[in-house]
Amino acid sequence: MKNRCFITAAGAVLLAFAGSACSSLGFQSRQEIAAAHTAAKIQLDGKLDETAWQKTPVYFLAHSRNQFKNQPPEVGKFFSRGVAEPGKIRLLWNEKYLYIGIEFSDSDLIAEHPGDQAYHPLKGDAAEVFLKPLNQTWYWVLQVTPRGNKTSLFFPGRGWFGLPSTHAPKQPALPGMKAAAFCKGTLNNPWDKDKKWTAEIAVPRSELAMAGEKLDPEVPWLIFFGRYNYGRYLPVRENSSFPALDNANYHTHEEYGLLKMMK
Repeated sequence: MKNRCFITAAGAVLLAFAGSACSSLGFQSRQEIAAAHTAAKIQLDGKLDETAWQKTPVYFLAHSRNQFKNQPPEVGKFFSRGVAEPGKIRLLWNEKYLYIGIEFSDSDLIAEHPGDQAYHPLKGDAAEVFLKPLNQTWYWVLQVTPRGNKTSLFFPGRGWFGLPSTHAPKQPALPGMKAAAFCKGTLNNPWDKDKKWTAEIAVPRSELAMAGEKLDPEVPWLIFFGRYNYGRYLPVRENSSFPALDNANYHTHEEYGLLKMMK
């Protein structure tokens, strides 16, 4: 590839499950994660250059607290100062979409699968977003890559994790989900040094509501961000997240943040 990649992708899918059940977890001890309301149009090009992105809170990814406990000492030393390649997350919303803005420093951009609806964390650099109604068992996992490829998955409950039906099915879980990415560097070339990649995801609020809970300021939802970062210049794959976890299990709902849709 040449010096720069810029790719936009728009999604399509079927959402087809509505379960029931409750969560015993309340509001206490959860970190609030704010999304600013915007009336401005967001152009989904992966660049995050609209003014609205600069006016919403920024959240920085961190390692899980026990991430390097069983790693060789030299690995722990390498990451002793924290995340080696930092990541930032921002959120916006309007009447139609929840927007997720991603900005990741990355010295070696990798995305080996050139399509949608793959399990991208096993195929290169990827960001994951987890969205879950507080009082339900079901949740969505959304993925985006430096290519702009995307995947949307639906889990009726955490006990379904690992089943073939929830592991990157051909039909995405959200028909209107859109994604775009912008890279400063070259994809899949370990012989140079890259700079970063940014991405935007537009999550259709109406499609989330089809499962039985509206994504609305008055309805409590949980949200979580995870990153998988591969690279030549890292001693191991670097996982990071927000909020930070005790252990690097991104399906740990108990440690998710509480989404605050600011009006």
